[in-house]
Amino acid sequence: MSQCNIVAVYHGEERYSKLSLAFMDESQRQEIEQAITEASQGIKLEPQIYTGDVSGGKKVLVIEYHDDYDREAGEIFDKILAKLHIDCCS
Repeated sequence: MSQCNIVAVYHGEERYSKLSLAFMDESQRQEIEQAITEASQGIKLEPQIYTGDVSGGKKVLVIEYHDDYDREAGEIFDKILAKLHIDCCS
């Protein structure tokens, strides 16, 4: 994993979950995308994924799940965080 830390922020409501991952460079973006791909294998729930800019030159990749009746997103997010070696999520 890169030297700069990836910052994770979670937001959830009933049947809605969002994980935002702030990163500094393209290699971190690739790490995040690979983690999403691996964590989502075998899951039928389709996320909405988009990117944006945040302060300090960082970018953010956001993963949202809507209508998550079976709460599969939590398991996916846990796998993503584990693959990225993130042990603290705001």
